[in-house]
Amino acid sequence: MTNNDILRCIRYAFDFGDAKVVALFGLADHLVTREQVSAWLKKETDPEQQPCTDVELAIFLNGLINDRRGKKDGPQAEPEQRLNNNIIFRKLRIALNLKDDDILEILALAGQQLSKPELSAFFRKPDHKHYRACKDQVLRYFLNGMQLKFRAATTNDTPVKPAFNWESL
Repeated sequence: MTNNDILRCIRYAFDFGDAKVVALFGLADHLVTREQVSAWLKKETDPEQQPCTDVELAIFLNGLINDRRGKKDGPQAEPEQRLNNNIIFRKLRIALNLKDDDILEILALAGQQLSKPELSAFFRKPDHKHYRACKDQVLRYFLNGMQLKFRAATTNDTPVKPAFNWESL
């Protein structure tokens, strides 16, 4: 999965416009233009599409955390230089204030079953003996489940079709 795919999925799940995405970057003390956001959201086949870097996605996720949970006093958290699926998953968990049962419910909406120990392994420190790397497939299921849960909430519980057909990839 690319950072652009993740940004598009989150934007779609919460029905964020370009102005809201720019504002989320601002909440993480980073200025971006609407043109930059538009270039990140273009399809890979579009020649004007620009890749969203790990740092930019980390800043966006930090802004989402600040928007949903409130900004902490003191200096802003430094964005990670390298992101992996575990970090992205953890940041979404924090932003949405999700407990294990909530995450399992979201995954079940998308057709993925995990046990609590399997899930907790994703949120452990990398040097822990039970740490497990989150594969793209699990993150895809979580993002699809987010779309089904949160997009439906913004559209009066009308069934929502996920923005991306991940099975075709």
